[in-house]
Amino acid sequence: MIVMDLARCDIIDRDWSPPPRPADCEFDYGHGIEIVAGQPASFVCAGDTVFGADEVLPYGDAITAGPLRCESGDSGITCRDADTGHGFTIAPNAYQLF
Repeated sequence: MIVMDLARCDIIDRDWSPPPRPADCEFDYGHGIEIVAGQPASFVCAGDTVFGADEVLPYGDAITAGPLRCESGDSGITCRDADTGHGFTIAPNAYQLF
């Protein structure tokens, strides 16, 4: 899912574990990563999911909204803030926050 100031990607099947749940997270944690324009990427702490969303980014496609751009490929999805360089990559075998 991408809107003008937020991009979020949830993952169902993965071979990795997220970092420890923050003490202030009272909801589900580690099932997705998000980036808000102007801020570093972070793991999602939420009681909802974007699984089954109407908008799924097909392999090989990209979407841009404001400074955020997400690209989908066979090896995962990468979302980046063009203004700050912050972003993330998420895939079944690995993730990276940058």
